[in-house]
Amino acid sequence: MELYVVLTILDRDKRAVQEKIYKSLGLTAALSVLGRGTATQEHLSMRGLSPTPKAVMAAVAEKDTAKKLVKQTKVELYIDIPGNGVMAAILIKSVGGTQTLEYLTGGQPVNQVKPEMKFNHELICVILNEGHSDEVMDAARSAGATGGTVISAKGSGIMQIEKFRELSLANEREVLLIVAKAALKADIMRAIAEKTGLETDAGAICFSVPVSHVAGLRRIDEE
Repeated sequence: MELYVVLTILDRDKRAVQEKIYKSLGLTAALSVLGRGTATQEHLSMRGLSPTPKAVMAAVAEKDTAKKLVKQTKVELYIDIPGNGVMAAILIKSVGGTQTLEYLTGGQPVNQVKPEMKFNHELICVILNEGHSDEVMDAARSAGATGGTVISAKGSGIMQIEKFRELSLANEREVLLIVAKAALKADIMRAIAEKTGLETDAGAICFSVPVSHVAGLRRIDEE
């Protein structure tokens, strides 16, 4: 059995529909956090649009169910049409304990298989100081990123490492999520580090994880 975390980023008012899809597929491990898109005000104004609150939803599913989840979301929420959201499936490498595995799989039997390790996209996660997401996203765009989603967070730096290079690890933080082509990943992360890294007010650090399936990036893939 291959297990995946399937992330769905969509308009906040569509959460109820996605939750119904989770329920119809018997998914028990799911969560939702609030976020916002990274479209610039200038870009929105040109099209007469206003910022749309986003939701970042996650569910754990085995391979076949993950495919069904992506397919059903395409049908019901048109997620594969650019502008309606993004989905990304991330392979889970290991699970902490038998009970956790039983919970995530709904008690289904597990067969050891070697998953296909071919990834055309990556999810770039950027942790930055609150209020600097626009400049970090500008840096990412300069290297080919097309958009992202921001969620609020809070650092939990312990006493011994509460400060690193004069940056507090316990202040309000933001997490920027960017799904990008694997070929662009290194350039995007380098641009973020060079223009908005730890030596700047943004204090951004970033890492990436491979994504096996995506939806909602058709325009990017056709370029």
